[in-house]
Amino acid sequence: MTDPARSVTPVVRLAPAKLNLTLAVVGRRPDGYHALHSVMAPLELADRLTFAVDPSPGARDRLRVEGRDAGPVADNLVLRAVDLARRVVRTERGVAPPALAIRLDKRIPVAAGLGGGSSDAAAALDGALEAWGAADLGPEPRLEIAAGVGSDVPFFLIGGPALVEGRGERVTPLHGLRSTRSATTPATNAEPGVLLVTPAIAASTRDVFSAWAAGAMAEAGVAARSSEHFASEFGSGLSGAQLLERAGVLAAANDLLPAAATVVEGLVPFRRGLMRLLARPVGLSGSGPTLWALYPSVDAAEQAAESVRAALADESLVAPGAAPAFVAATRMLTRPNAEDQERSTSG
Repeated sequence: MTDPARSVTPVVRLAPAKLNLTLAVVGRRPDGYHALHSVMAPLELADRLTFAVDPSPGARDRLRVEGRDAGPVADNLVLRAVDLARRVVRTERGVAPPALAIRLDKRIPVAAGLGGGSSDAAAALDGALEAWGAADLGPEPRLEIAAGVGSDVPFFLIGGPALVEGRGERVTPLHGLRSTRSATTPATNAEPGVLLVTPAIAASTRDVFSAWAAGAMAEAGVAARSSEHFASEFGSGLSGAQLLERAGVLAAANDLLPAAATVVEGLVPFRRGLMRLLARPVGLSGSGPTLWALYPSVDAAEQAAESVRAALADESLVAPGAAPAFVAATRMLTRPNAEDQERSTSG
């Protein structure tokens, strides 16, 4: 562990949003949490965190949040992640890491099913270790810290698409999209565009799961079968075109959609309106209320975003909530599998 007090360059980390391409609730665990089977992928839309060491005697960690409202600073998962990381470093290295001054530029809507808080926590864990000169801390302690912070946090340590099981602590990296090539074109791996539309109503994950447990459920087993099949396909490598062909199945493969609809009044008619406007399948990410649609490119997704903004402006499409909906075009971050990487570098 190097001396963090000698570091003068701030450490910067991006914290990407995530998209649930599938989400099946497959049981109830003895610890009270629900067991999940979900294929998730990170997005280009991201928060930004900056870390600077504060070696002043008696200094404490400080967090300043700018941009979107992320709620009370004292409850932010960033501080919890840093605190747990400090305890582990102190135990394993025998030194007490200094305080950190942290700035969070919040761009991901909160309580939206996009994992922004969990991603911030994972980025805080990684950024804090770097600022303290403890970046060589192994993967097992990192995963232990992540699981202690929140259910989705371990996923964001992977850095790519993954199958997430249990309550989120079992994460299996997936190859994601494979590159495509022909005799006349080089290998390409165009990452799909994603349209995100988030009504201005926070959807508490706890409330949505409570509604699910109370009976607001989809047909049993349908999402689970879709999720298992898609995880196998995505793990073997799909092309971008093949992913888009499966959009209809994926948009229906979220067991929490009926429950989210009971928590967010007007979500179902709003989703139907989006499907009519876009003429595409529209899915729900996580426990909502963010709705998504897949496109062959981020440019195509941006064109769709403009259509949605115009429809919201002239009220031909009415979103739930008292404030304007969040509308954004972003890119799904995927990785080609090892075979494709070898071909593209050796061809």
